[in-house]
Amino acid sequence: MNALITGASGGIGKDFAYKFAANGYDVVLVARSEDKLNAIAEEIERKHNVQTQVIPMDLIDGDAPQALYDQLTGQGISVDVLVNNAGFASYGYFHELDMTREMNMIQLNIATLTALTRLFLPGMVERKHGKVLNVASTAAFQPGPLMAVYYATKAYVLHFSEAIANELKDTGVNITALCPGPTESGFQERAAMEESKLVQNDLMSSQAVVDEGYDALMQGKTVVIPGFQNKMQTMAPRFLPRGMVTNIVRNVQDRVGH
Repeated sequence: MNALITGASGGIGKDFAYKFAANGYDVVLVARSEDKLNAIAEEIERKHNVQTQVIPMDLIDGDAPQALYDQLTGQGISVDVLVNNAGFASYGYFHELDMTREMNMIQLNIATLTALTRLFLPGMVERKHGKVLNVASTAAFQPGPLMAVYYATKAYVLHFSEAIANELKDTGVNITALCPGPTESGFQERAAMEESKLVQNDLMSSQAVVDEGYDALMQGKTVVIPGFQNKMQTMAPRFLPRGMVTNIVRNVQDRVGH
């Protein structure tokens, strides 16, 4: 059994690599940093009797999903589990943020995830078994001032996953949308949001998120929100006026002192 994990060089992706390896899966690790991937692969092989393959690749490149699929297919590797974890965010007023970075975020968080799912899904359906885990976020459940594009991309991931999960009923293939809240994963530093009120409190550990996500995937659940507090927060938008929800999110995400 093979698990393909994108964004595997750190945080949630790295912990998923160890999780699948510990459960007997051979793992294919994809990210930009070859050195980090090699170190992870070496440790996995040392701890677990599984095979690893490192594929250094920038998945922001629009041609990358097809290249990745072609490489694995050419090697005779069938993907039994696809973990679409690669993604990033940015923090600040949308009109002031770098446009190239925002468009790259849409490419990685949405287009790459969609393309990889489309490429690997037919083989799973044909074999009548397979799993796809798409990493969304609690951000998927409401608008997100100061992280407008990121929140919107994660809403896409959630809705896309739910729709495809419905289409795949009775095929032997299931899709799970993992919706973590703020997590200790290095994500905040890359998004330059260390000053946000959102990340000042205790964050859920990456390992705890992965454990819940893995269990939900194996159980065939469509949506999983790790952590009781996160579950409660995603329910609030159902009962509050949308303008109020947006204001609340803005207040929570504003910089400390604002």
